[in-house]
Amino acid sequence: MTQPPNQPPQGGFGAPQDPPPGGGFGAPQTPPQGPPQPGYGYPQQPGPYNSGPYASGPYGQPQQPGPYGQPGYGYPTQPQFPGAPGTPPPGGPGSRNPFKGKPAMVIGAAVAALLVVGGTVWAVSGDDGKKDKKPVSKPTDDPEPGGSSGAPVNPGDGSGDGGEDPENLNEGRQAGESKVLWYKEAPDAPGSGADAPGMWITDKTAVKAVYKELSAYNIGDGAPTWDTITFPQEICAVTQEKTADDKVVVAYKNGKSDSAECNQLQLVDLNTGEKGWKQEVAEGALFDSVLSIEMSLAGDTLMVGRSMSGTAYDVTNGKKLFDTKKYGDACFPSGFAGGERLIQVASCGAGGNNEHDELRELDPRTGKVKWTYAYEKGWRVDHTFSVDPVVVHASNEDKDSWNIATFTAGGKVRSQVGVDEDFAPECGWAVLSRSLQSCQAAAVDGDTLYLPTVASGGANEIVAISLADGKEKWRVKSPVAESMQPMKVEGGKLIAYVKPSYDSGGQVVAVPTGGSDHKPVKLMQNPQGVADIERDFYSKAIDWVDGRFYISTTRLTGNDESKEKLMLAYGK
Repeated sequence: MTQPPNQPPQGGFGAPQDPPPGGGFGAPQTPPQGPPQPGYGYPQQPGPYNSGPYASGPYGQPQQPGPYGQPGYGYPTQPQFPGAPGTPPPGGPGSRNPFKGKPAMVIGAAVAALLVVGGTVWAVSGDDGKKDKKPVSKPTDDPEPGGSSGAPVNPGDGSGDGGEDPENLNEGRQAGESKVLWYKEAPDAPGSGADAPGMWITDKTAVKAVYKELSAYNIGDGAPTWDTITFPQEICAVTQEKTADDKVVVAYKNGKSDSAECNQLQLVDLNTGEKGWKQEVAEGALFDSVLSIEMSLAGDTLMVGRSMSGTAYDVTNGKKLFDTKKYGDACFPSGFAGGERLIQVASCGAGGNNEHDELRELDPRTGKVKWTYAYEKGWRVDHTFSVDPVVVHASNEDKDSWNIATFTAGGKVRSQVGVDEDFAPECGWAVLSRSLQSCQAAAVDGDTLYLPTVASGGANEIVAISLADGKEKWRVKSPVAESMQPMKVEGGKLIAYVKPSYDSGGQVVAVPTGGSDHKPVKLMQNPQGVADIERDFYSKAIDWVDGRFYISTTRLTGNDESKEKLMLAYGK
């Protein structure tokens, strides 16, 4: 039974019913197209005033541990990063499993019947013969390395010129182990800590952003490839991806105070260090903050997201293309994801009966809306795992449930993940705007989503999930008693990183994605003698490029007692 638009809900869930004809749960149903209709049945989303001094009453974000289990997940009232007062260390007491709760198939109707399938309780719509319905849910319980023979660069302060290795990080390296190509320590950071938000690898250089600096190192020996760029103030955002011609945009603050805005944009060439255009992000309307921004690239379009709107620029020249602002029933753009397509999330109807999230695809050059999908009330869009195809993770905190949906090119739900598992995709958060593309321990390739499970007894698994039907295709266990996370798919193989232990370095492995044999094949075994450095990055970014493995910090604690780690590169 469904409810007509603009009508209040009538009654509660009905009695359990038999499965639909044909057996089983049936395919997820697609939402209606065109402008969303107001009324009952859209996913709840905390409104535009979701953090800072305005986070009060119905507009504030929930302060309970969220779907990924980090303390204060979402928009925390206190910083949840190294150096912040009262912040527990990663994995310490109080941390929860990233995908706490159960997967929820969302097949929308205001009044639904409970259907038990395979021991799982799903919320299913009544059989009214309609196909266009929004999902709603209620669950129960062997690349070859590039040539390089350089010795590790002296650690120092990150400005070493290669050659000497005073600490001899490769001493005692065993046969078959990779070697440390170079290692860098971080510059000094204030006692409150500092962000180190970007790492980019080209065929010539490895570039790292940290605090106020952007530094570049030769991929083979770590020698500086161009002079470090020091920005006037702290770096506050970057484009995680680079352009087709190896350029990135770095944002830095316009002052030192706590109220300084993250509004200064600078284009930088990764291979030469040359600065391109510079732009200042305009302030938004009342409460539309640029204290924190998120940036994404979609082709030649740079999308800059404020807390309640966004502005698109041509990344080749810095010229403004369009704005995305409030629309419809108090719908405020609150997050963007780029790549082959440009995806926007909006928070709608804050504090009212029509409070919900909307997902949209925009034309990256004009901002024209291609399609809109409205989630049911109670569901919050958290992250995108991919934008081509569009694969979106949403959560319902009240139901302790999560949902991963794949959308067609026209914005209809193609499938929903039905694997009952606790996953650990290692997703971050943003202070004001959403961080839709912050999941690094996940990969999508073609018709498959790869997600790591929570470690059990040290080891975990990576599960390959079909985007055609949301079912598990296969899974592979970590080869050792340490967790393993997917990085990317290359040449028909899933490249994964196996974390180091106290007596062994990390590994890079390749898992065949086709056929029936998915046994991991070791591509790189990092040396045991450097395992303590590799293991003890407080928070990290990783990458595997042309047979080299890179690991860098994403946050400095500001600890003055010892030098902090910045970046480490391994090769054969």
